[in-house]
Amino acid sequence: MDFVLSQLAGFGSAFADLVVDPLTYLYLVTSVFLGITFGALPGLTATLAVTILTGFFGNKIPLDYSLIALLGAYVGAIYGGSYPSILLNIPGTAASAASAMDGHPLAKAGRGGEALGLTTTASFIGTLIGTFALLIFVWVLLLVSKNIASPEKALLALFGILLSGTLMSEDLVVKGWIAGLIGLAMAMVGLDPLLSEPRYTFGWSYMMSGFQVVPVLMGAFAVPQVIDGLRHADVGKMAQLTDRIVPNLAAIRRHLPTITRSGVIGTGVGALPGVGEDVAGWVSYGVGKTVSSDGKNFGKGSVEGLLSAETANNACIGGALIPLLVLGIPGSPPAAALMGAFKINNVIPGPTIDPAIILRVVAILVLASLTMFLMGLFTARVFIRILRIPQTVFLPVVMVLTTIGSFSVGGGINDLYLMLGVGFVAYFMNMMAFPIAPLVIGVILGGLFDETFRRSLFLSDGDLTVFASRPGAAILLALNVALILSQIPLVQRTFGRLRGRTA
Repeated sequence: MDFVLSQLAGFGSAFADLVVDPLTYLYLVTSVFLGITFGALPGLTATLAVTILTGFFGNKIPLDYSLIALLGAYVGAIYGGSYPSILLNIPGTAASAASAMDGHPLAKAGRGGEALGLTTTASFIGTLIGTFALLIFVWVLLLVSKNIASPEKALLALFGILLSGTLMSEDLVVKGWIAGLIGLAMAMVGLDPLLSEPRYTFGWSYMMSGFQVVPVLMGAFAVPQVIDGLRHADVGKMAQLTDRIVPNLAAIRRHLPTITRSGVIGTGVGALPGVGEDVAGWVSYGVGKTVSSDGKNFGKGSVEGLLSAETANNACIGGALIPLLVLGIPGSPPAAALMGAFKINNVIPGPTIDPAIILRVVAILVLASLTMFLMGLFTARVFIRILRIPQTVFLPVVMVLTTIGSFSVGGGINDLYLMLGVGFVAYFMNMMAFPIAPLVIGVILGGLFDETFRRSLFLSDGDLTVFASRPGAAILLALNVALILSQIPLVQRTFGRLRGRTA
């Protein structure tokens, strides 16, 4: 109990510091508005919003204001995707895909305002649930993670890359692993972190510092989105909004168990490295359909289905920040972009992170969720008008912003070459159904894996048993092996037959 009270006191102090600073509101309102706009415009994503703002604000302003801008855009974008999902049946972001299942039928039935009101309230509550979990559980994990040495860090980074590749693959899991290993290889370009010897630079001085995080983020997430959006501009017929956008508090009270369950599911899914808000929404929607007495109406305009999806994808935000802050492993693609901002500010997430930063993150998330809630209720019709902007107008603008953001970090033309090169590679990988998020996570975690893996071998004189001799390392090694074996068809068939015999 004393621990909880001390955490709440620390949060209260961080919250008060932010509230009395006038610049907090400037960055907060602007970033949440931009985030909702990015989420509402089909073809743009939360990851893209955070990535572009990382390029503009990453290390140009104090860390507190940078975090306000990035987290505000993150929260706003995950919520903003519900607008086109409900009104156009076109998910604004992948996170809002499950919301379209019941949101659009409600809008077609003349209940679009009610659906948006419910979505806004559920998103607000879901974000608070994930934030509360972040405030409480991150400290428990930090206590455990302080005992993690180099072997455990190396195996944990590898597990994050493999798990993200497994969960983000659309067809063959090996494609996700290949993408993650490409990112891992990219992370090894530049000066050796232990011996300061150049590796794979081919005499190019620019590559001595390795692949810069922001141009890689811009290229991997922004360039393919812009090209694909211009090639497949999709304009749906917008459902007429005939009712007021107000939250149905009676429905919220009636479905409070559903909201609570979905918030817990979203937080849990978010804590899995590299998974993301779209998976959280679908998992919660599937669970809701299974356990609900009204499951047969899911997909036909069910309020419970809409609440299940929208609560979970916003709760996932807090969950995704737990492994990021504790272990230095992002829980979702937007969290990976956020980690890029940490890196260029010389803040290393993980067991050694300053606890004050965690409390600041929690306080910012609460303020961002409140700002999102108020904007959703009072300025919703502004975002509905934004939906009418053609993709052929806003996507070139996004490309210009991406270019400026990438150039502004290093100030060199080589950053633009890197951004475009990574962008075209990522675009063709997308065409071949290779997931991009594992590649970015591989770039971000690759440095951690490289340094800790080789340090472990140095300290053990090359003895590989160091990765199995410590209890924590042995457990993580077993998890990596089990993850790989679980995707081998022969092993899957064997376990399938064993389950059939025991059934």
